[in-house]
Amino acid sequence: MRSPSVFSLFWLFGLLNNILYVVILSAAVDLVGATIPKSTVLLADILPSLIIKVSSPFFIHKLSYNKRIYLIISLSFSGVFFVTFPFLFWRILGIILASSSSGLGEVTFLQLTHFYGKNSLQGWSSGTGGAGIFGSFAYLFFTTILRFEVKTALLLFSFLPFGFLFYFTLPGVLGSQSAQNHSGENYEETYEIDLAKFSHFQKTLKRIKALVFPYMVPLTSVYFFEYLINQAVSPTLLFDIETSPFSKFRDIYVTYGTFYQLGVFVSRSSSSFVRVHNLYIPSILQALNLVILLIQSIYSFIPNVYIVIAIIFYEGLLGGASYVNTFMNVTESLEGEEREFALGAVTVSDSFGILIAALIGLWLEPQLCAFQVDHGKDWCRLE
Repeated sequence: MRSPSVFSLFWLFGLLNNILYVVILSAAVDLVGATIPKSTVLLADILPSLIIKVSSPFFIHKLSYNKRIYLIISLSFSGVFFVTFPFLFWRILGIILASSSSGLGEVTFLQLTHFYGKNSLQGWSSGTGGAGIFGSFAYLFFTTILRFEVKTALLLFSFLPFGFLFYFTLPGVLGSQSAQNHSGENYEETYEIDLAKFSHFQKTLKRIKALVFPYMVPLTSVYFFEYLINQAVSPTLLFDIETSPFSKFRDIYVTYGTFYQLGVFVSRSSSSFVRVHNLYIPSILQALNLVILLIQSIYSFIPNVYIVIAIIFYEGLLGGASYVNTFMNVTESLEGEEREFALGAVTVSDSFGILIAALIGLWLEPQLCAFQVDHGKDWCRLE
Protein backbone atom coordinates (compact mmCIF):
# COMPACT_ATOMS: atom_id res chain seq x y z
CA MET A 1 0.00 0.00 0.00
CA ARG A 2 1.28 3.45 -0.92
CA SER A 3 2.49 5.47 2.09
CA PRO A 4 0.99 8.94 2.71
CA SER A 5 2.77 11.86 1.07
CA VAL A 6 4.79 14.34 3.10
CA PHE A 7 2.24 17.05 2.27
CA SER A 8 -0.71 14.96 3.50
CA LEU A 9 1.10 13.94 6.70
CA PHE A 10 1.99 17.50 7.59
CA TRP A 11 -1.57 18.54 6.71
CA LEU A 12 -2.78 15.98 9.24
CA PHE A 13 -0.29 17.17 11.87
CA GLY A 14 -1.42 20.78 11.40
CA LEU A 15 -5.05 19.73 11.74
CA LEU A 16 -4.45 17.69 14.88
CA ASN A 17 -2.22 20.27 16.51
CA ASN A 18 -4.68 23.16 16.25
CA ILE A 19 -8.08 21.52 16.41
CA LEU A 20 -8.40 21.35 20.20
CA TYR A 21 -7.31 24.98 20.48
CA VAL A 22 -10.06 25.94 18.04
CA VAL A 23 -12.73 23.78 19.69
CA ILE A 24 -11.95 25.22 23.12
CA LEU A 25 -12.25 28.79 21.84
CA SER A 26 -15.50 27.89 20.05
CA ALA A 27 -16.77 26.47 23.35
CA ALA A 28 -15.68 29.51 25.39
CA VAL A 29 -19.19 30.81 26.02
CA ASP A 30 -20.32 27.31 27.07
CA LEU A 31 -17.34 26.73 29.35
CA VAL A 32 -17.47 29.99 31.33
CA GLY A 33 -21.00 31.32 30.68
CA ALA A 34 -22.27 34.62 29.31
CA THR A 35 -21.19 36.82 32.23
CA ILE A 36 -17.50 35.85 32.40
CA PRO A 37 -15.26 37.41 29.72
CA LYS A 38 -14.45 34.91 27.00
CA SER A 39 -10.87 36.19 27.11
CA THR A 40 -10.55 34.13 30.29
CA VAL A 41 -10.61 31.02 28.13
CA LEU A 42 -8.33 32.65 25.56
CA LEU A 43 -5.78 33.49 28.26
CA ALA A 44 -5.70 29.90 29.54
CA ASP A 45 -5.59 28.65 25.95
CA ILE A 46 -2.60 30.75 24.89
CA LEU A 47 -0.36 31.52 27.90
CA PRO A 48 1.03 27.99 28.41
CA SER A 49 1.65 27.71 24.67
CA LEU A 50 3.44 31.05 24.69
CA ILE A 51 5.64 30.04 27.63
CA ILE A 52 6.73 26.90 25.79
CA LYS A 53 7.42 28.81 22.57
CA VAL A 54 9.43 31.51 24.37
CA SER A 55 11.52 29.01 26.29
CA SER A 56 11.89 26.38 23.56
CA PRO A 57 14.95 27.92 21.82
CA PHE A 58 16.87 27.34 25.06
CA PHE A 59 15.96 23.67 25.62
CA ILE A 60 14.15 22.13 22.65
CA HIS A 61 17.37 20.84 21.04
CA LYS A 62 17.86 18.50 24.02
CA LEU A 63 14.52 16.74 23.44
CA SER A 64 14.32 14.32 20.50
CA TYR A 65 11.41 14.55 18.11
CA ASN A 66 10.22 11.06 19.07
CA LYS A 67 9.89 12.02 22.73
CA ARG A 68 8.12 15.24 21.81
CA ILE A 69 5.44 13.30 19.92
CA TYR A 70 4.58 11.13 22.93
CA LEU A 71 4.45 14.19 25.17
CA ILE A 72 2.18 16.05 22.73
CA ILE A 73 -0.28 13.13 22.67
CA SER A 74 -0.35 12.79 26.46
CA LEU A 75 -0.95 16.50 27.07
CA SER A 76 -3.69 16.75 24.42
CA PHE A 77 -5.67 13.73 25.55
CA SER A 78 -5.55 14.58 29.26
CA GLY A 79 -6.37 18.22 28.49
CA VAL A 80 -9.64 17.42 26.71
CA PHE A 81 -10.54 14.93 29.44
CA PHE A 82 -10.27 17.60 32.16
CA VAL A 83 -12.15 20.20 30.08
CA THR A 84 -15.26 17.99 30.25
CA PHE A 85 -15.34 18.20 34.07
CA PRO A 86 -18.16 20.34 35.57
CA PHE A 87 -15.96 22.60 37.74
CA LEU A 88 -14.24 25.68 36.31
CA PHE A 89 -10.90 24.84 37.98
CA TRP A 90 -10.64 21.50 36.17
CA ARG A 91 -11.76 23.03 32.89
CA ILE A 92 -9.03 25.68 33.10
CA LEU A 93 -6.47 23.00 33.97
CA GLY A 94 -7.55 21.01 30.92
CA ILE A 95 -7.25 24.08 28.72
CA ILE A 96 -3.72 24.68 30.07
CA LEU A 97 -2.64 21.13 29.24
CA ALA A 98 -4.12 21.29 25.74
CA SER A 99 -2.45 24.66 25.19
CA SER A 100 0.92 23.26 26.26
CA SER A 101 0.52 20.45 23.75
CA SER A 102 -0.34 22.89 20.96
CA GLY A 103 2.69 25.08 21.68
CA LEU A 104 5.09 22.16 21.75
CA GLY A 105 3.49 20.75 18.61
CA GLU A 106 3.83 23.97 16.65
CA VAL A 107 7.53 24.33 17.50
CA THR A 108 8.16 20.68 16.74
CA PHE A 109 6.45 20.39 13.37
CA LEU A 110 7.59 23.76 12.06
CA GLN A 111 11.16 22.74 12.84
CA LEU A 112 10.55 19.43 11.09
CA THR A 113 9.59 21.28 7.90
CA HIS A 114 13.26 22.27 7.69
CA PHE A 115 14.03 18.64 6.84
CA TYR A 116 11.08 17.98 4.52
CA GLY A 117 10.98 21.18 2.44
CA LYS A 118 8.36 23.70 1.31
CA ASN A 119 5.86 20.95 0.58
CA SER A 120 5.73 20.06 4.26
CA LEU A 121 5.37 23.73 5.29
CA GLN A 122 2.49 24.21 2.86
CA GLY A 123 0.85 21.04 4.17
CA TRP A 124 1.28 22.14 7.79
CA SER A 125 -0.10 25.59 7.13
CA SER A 126 -3.11 24.29 5.23
CA GLY A 127 -3.74 21.69 7.92
CA THR A 128 -3.77 24.29 10.69
CA GLY A 129 -6.30 26.20 8.64
CA GLY A 130 -8.28 23.00 8.18
CA ALA A 131 -8.28 22.58 11.97
CA GLY A 132 -9.98 25.94 12.25
CA ILE A 133 -12.82 25.22 9.87
CA PHE A 134 -13.24 21.57 10.86
CA GLY A 135 -13.08 22.23 14.60
CA SER A 136 -15.35 25.26 14.66
CA PHE A 137 -17.88 23.79 12.20
CA ALA A 138 -17.93 20.43 13.98
CA TYR A 139 -18.57 22.13 17.32
CA LEU A 140 -21.27 24.29 15.73
CA PHE A 141 -22.83 21.21 14.14
CA PHE A 142 -22.81 19.09 17.31
CA THR A 143 -24.01 21.74 19.75
CA THR A 144 -26.19 24.07 17.65
CA ILE A 145 -27.70 21.75 15.04
CA LEU A 146 -27.70 18.34 16.73
CA ARG A 147 -28.00 19.90 20.22
CA PHE A 148 -25.47 17.55 21.84
CA GLU A 149 -24.42 18.32 25.39
CA VAL A 150 -21.16 20.26 25.55
CA LYS A 151 -19.45 17.40 27.41
CA THR A 152 -20.46 14.87 24.76
CA ALA A 153 -19.31 17.13 21.94
CA LEU A 154 -15.92 17.68 23.56
CA LEU A 155 -15.36 13.98 24.27
CA LEU A 156 -15.78 13.27 20.56
CA PHE A 157 -12.52 15.17 19.97
CA SER A 158 -10.51 13.54 22.78
CA PHE A 159 -9.04 10.67 20.75
CA LEU A 160 -7.87 12.76 17.81
CA PRO A 161 -4.36 13.38 19.30
CA PHE A 162 -3.45 9.72 18.75
CA GLY A 163 -3.28 10.60 15.07
CA PHE A 164 0.13 12.13 15.84
CA LEU A 165 1.45 8.56 15.79
CA PHE A 166 1.48 8.91 11.99
CA TYR A 167 4.68 10.88 12.60
CA PHE A 168 6.45 7.52 12.64
CA THR A 169 5.43 6.95 9.01
CA LEU A 170 7.43 9.98 7.83
CA PRO A 171 10.30 9.03 5.50
CA GLY A 172 13.47 8.33 7.44
CA VAL A 173 11.99 8.43 10.96
CA LEU A 174 11.84 4.79 12.04
CA GLY A 175 15.21 3.11 12.30
CA SER A 176 17.14 6.32 11.77
CA GLN A 177 19.06 7.70 14.71
CA SER A 178 19.60 11.00 12.90
CA ALA A 179 15.86 11.33 12.28
CA GLN A 180 15.12 10.66 15.93
CA ASN A 181 17.51 13.41 16.99
CA HIS A 182 17.18 15.79 14.06
CA SER A 183 18.34 18.85 15.93
CA GLY A 184 20.06 17.53 19.03
CA GLU A 185 23.58 16.64 17.99
CA ASN A 186 24.11 19.52 15.54
CA TYR A 187 23.05 22.11 18.10
CA GLU A 188 25.23 20.58 20.80
CA GLU A 189 28.32 20.67 18.57
CA THR A 190 27.67 24.30 17.62
CA TYR A 191 27.20 25.38 21.21
CA GLU A 192 30.35 23.63 22.42
CA ILE A 193 32.42 25.51 19.81
CA ASP A 194 30.86 28.83 20.81
CA LEU A 195 31.36 28.45 24.58
CA ALA A 196 34.76 30.19 24.41
CA LYS A 197 33.16 33.38 23.02
CA PHE A 198 29.45 33.40 23.94
CA SER A 199 27.21 31.53 26.33
CA HIS A 200 24.35 29.51 24.90
CA PHE A 201 21.90 32.06 26.30
CA GLN A 202 23.66 35.06 24.74
CA LYS A 203 23.93 33.40 21.35
CA THR A 204 20.27 32.42 21.35
CA LEU A 205 19.14 35.95 22.20
CA LYS A 206 21.25 37.32 19.37
CA ARG A 207 19.69 34.91 16.91
CA ILE A 208 16.17 35.83 18.08
CA LYS A 209 16.89 39.57 17.82
CA ALA A 210 17.60 39.23 14.10
CA LEU A 211 14.09 37.82 13.59
CA VAL A 212 12.10 40.51 15.43
CA PHE A 213 11.31 43.18 12.83
CA PRO A 214 11.22 41.22 9.57
CA TYR A 215 8.98 38.44 10.91
CA MET A 216 7.89 38.65 14.55
CA VAL A 217 6.47 42.19 14.88
CA PRO A 218 4.05 42.00 11.91
CA LEU A 219 2.82 38.53 12.90
CA THR A 220 2.35 39.61 16.52
CA SER A 221 0.34 42.67 15.56
CA VAL A 222 -1.96 40.81 13.16
CA TYR A 223 -2.83 38.26 15.82
CA PHE A 224 -3.29 40.93 18.46
CA PHE A 225 -5.89 42.74 16.35
CA GLU A 226 -7.76 39.65 15.24
CA TYR A 227 -7.98 37.96 18.63
CA LEU A 228 -9.10 41.17 20.26
CA ILE A 229 -11.92 41.05 17.72
CA ASN A 230 -12.62 37.34 18.20
CA GLN A 231 -12.69 37.10 21.97
CA ALA A 232 -13.55 40.61 23.18
CA VAL A 233 -15.51 42.39 20.44
CA SER A 234 -17.39 39.63 18.61
CA PRO A 235 -19.30 38.46 21.74
CA THR A 236 -20.93 41.92 21.67
CA LEU A 237 -21.69 41.97 17.91
CA LEU A 238 -25.20 40.67 18.43
CA PHE A 239 -28.49 41.15 16.61
CA ASP A 240 -32.16 40.74 17.53
CA ILE A 241 -32.90 37.01 17.59
CA GLU A 242 -36.35 37.57 16.08
CA THR A 243 -34.88 39.10 12.91
CA SER A 244 -31.78 36.87 12.64
CA PRO A 245 -31.43 33.21 11.56
CA PHE A 246 -30.40 32.14 15.09
CA SER A 247 -32.37 30.77 18.03
CA LYS A 248 -29.82 31.68 20.73
CA PHE A 249 -27.33 34.50 21.14
CA ARG A 250 -24.51 32.01 21.79
CA ASP A 251 -25.14 30.61 18.31
CA ILE A 252 -24.14 33.96 16.80
CA TYR A 253 -20.77 33.85 18.61
CA VAL A 254 -20.10 30.26 17.50
CA THR A 255 -21.05 31.14 13.90
CA TYR A 256 -18.62 34.07 13.87
CA GLY A 257 -15.88 31.67 14.96
CA THR A 258 -16.75 29.24 12.18
CA PHE A 259 -16.57 31.85 9.42
CA TYR A 260 -13.35 33.27 10.87
CA GLN A 261 -11.80 29.81 10.71
CA LEU A 262 -13.09 29.34 7.16
CA GLY A 263 -11.19 32.48 6.14
CA VAL A 264 -8.07 31.20 7.91
CA PHE A 265 -8.31 27.87 6.12
CA VAL A 266 -8.66 29.46 2.68
CA SER A 267 -5.69 31.80 3.11
CA ARG A 268 -3.41 29.28 4.83
CA SER A 269 -3.98 26.96 1.89
CA SER A 270 -3.25 29.60 -0.75
CA SER A 271 0.52 30.10 -0.47
CA SER A 272 1.10 28.26 -3.76
CA PHE A 273 -1.04 30.84 -5.57
CA VAL A 274 -0.86 34.10 -3.59
CA ARG A 275 2.24 35.39 -1.82
CA VAL A 276 2.55 38.38 0.51
CA HIS A 277 6.15 39.55 0.93
CA ASN A 278 5.39 42.78 2.83
CA LEU A 279 4.15 41.31 6.11
CA TYR A 280 3.05 44.69 7.49
CA ILE A 281 0.18 45.01 4.98
CA PRO A 282 -2.06 42.39 6.66
CA SER A 283 -1.30 44.02 10.00
CA ILE A 284 -2.56 47.44 8.86
CA LEU A 285 -5.68 45.96 7.28
CA GLN A 286 -6.42 43.93 10.41
CA ALA A 287 -6.19 47.08 12.54
CA LEU A 288 -8.82 48.65 10.28
CA ASN A 289 -11.11 45.65 10.86
CA LEU A 290 -10.78 46.13 14.61
CA VAL A 291 -11.75 49.81 14.35
CA ILE A 292 -14.81 49.05 12.19
CA LEU A 293 -16.09 46.32 14.50
CA LEU A 294 -15.48 48.39 17.64
CA ILE A 295 -17.62 51.13 16.11
CA GLN A 296 -20.28 48.52 15.28
CA SER A 297 -20.28 47.28 18.88
CA ILE A 298 -20.86 50.81 20.16
CA TYR A 299 -23.14 52.35 17.52
CA SER A 300 -24.70 49.33 15.70
CA PHE A 301 -24.48 50.99 12.29
CA ILE A 302 -24.30 47.73 10.29
CA PRO A 303 -27.89 46.72 9.40
CA ASN A 304 -27.65 42.91 9.56
CA VAL A 305 -25.55 40.01 10.81
CA TYR A 306 -24.53 38.84 7.32
CA ILE A 307 -22.31 41.88 6.75
CA VAL A 308 -20.55 41.28 10.08
CA ILE A 309 -20.05 37.62 9.15
CA ALA A 310 -18.42 38.75 5.88
CA ILE A 311 -16.04 41.04 7.80
CA ILE A 312 -15.17 38.21 10.19
CA PHE A 313 -14.45 35.94 7.22
CA TYR A 314 -12.16 38.61 5.73
CA GLU A 315 -10.46 38.95 9.11
CA GLY A 316 -9.66 35.25 8.96
CA LEU A 317 -8.24 35.63 5.45
CA LEU A 318 -5.79 38.27 6.69
CA GLY A 319 -4.73 36.26 9.72
CA GLY A 320 -4.12 33.08 7.74
CA ALA A 321 -2.22 34.94 5.02
CA SER A 322 0.03 36.58 7.60
CA TYR A 323 0.82 33.23 9.23
CA VAL A 324 1.69 31.19 6.15
CA ASN A 325 3.60 33.98 4.41
CA THR A 326 5.68 34.68 7.51
CA PHE A 327 7.00 31.12 7.57
CA MET A 328 7.34 30.95 3.80
CA ASN A 329 9.50 34.08 3.94
CA VAL A 330 11.62 32.51 6.69
CA THR A 331 12.07 29.35 4.61
CA GLU A 332 13.11 31.30 1.53
CA SER A 333 15.43 33.74 3.34
CA LEU A 334 17.43 31.48 5.68
CA GLU A 335 19.48 28.32 5.28
CA GLY A 336 20.65 25.38 7.37
CA GLU A 337 20.43 25.45 11.16
CA GLU A 338 19.42 29.10 11.15
CA ARG A 339 16.29 28.19 9.21
CA GLU A 340 15.40 25.38 11.62
CA PHE A 341 16.02 27.66 14.59
CA ALA A 342 13.96 30.53 13.10
CA LEU A 343 11.02 28.30 12.21
CA GLY A 344 10.77 27.35 15.88
CA ALA A 345 11.55 30.76 17.38
CA VAL A 346 9.13 32.81 15.24
CA THR A 347 6.21 30.70 16.51
CA VAL A 348 6.23 32.85 19.65
CA SER A 349 4.95 35.83 17.64
CA ASP A 350 1.32 34.87 17.13
CA SER A 351 1.02 33.60 20.70
CA PHE A 352 2.43 36.83 22.09
CA GLY A 353 -0.09 38.87 20.12
CA ILE A 354 -2.92 36.63 21.32
CA LEU A 355 -1.74 36.94 24.94
CA ILE A 356 -1.85 40.74 24.80
CA ALA A 357 -5.31 40.54 23.19
CA ALA A 358 -6.51 38.22 25.97
CA LEU A 359 -5.30 40.55 28.72
CA ILE A 360 -6.92 43.61 27.14
CA GLY A 361 -10.02 41.58 26.30
CA LEU A 362 -10.60 40.82 29.99
CA TRP A 363 -11.28 44.54 30.37
CA LEU A 364 -12.68 45.43 26.94
CA GLU A 365 -15.55 42.92 26.60
CA PRO A 366 -17.17 43.88 29.95
CA GLN A 367 -16.84 47.56 29.03
CA LEU A 368 -18.52 47.08 25.66
CA CYS A 369 -21.24 44.92 27.17
CA ALA A 370 -21.90 47.42 29.99
CA PHE A 371 -22.17 50.23 27.44
CA GLN A 372 -24.75 48.26 25.48
CA VAL A 373 -26.76 47.43 28.59
CA ASP A 374 -26.73 51.09 29.68
CA HIS A 375 -28.19 51.97 26.27
CA GLY A 376 -31.03 49.49 26.48
CA LYS A 377 -29.52 46.41 24.78
CA ASP A 378 -28.77 43.52 27.17
CA TRP A 379 -28.21 40.77 24.58
CA CYS A 380 -24.56 40.35 25.59
CA ARG A 381 -25.69 39.04 29.01
CA LEU A 382 -28.10 36.48 27.60
CA GLU A 383 -27.51 32.98 26.27
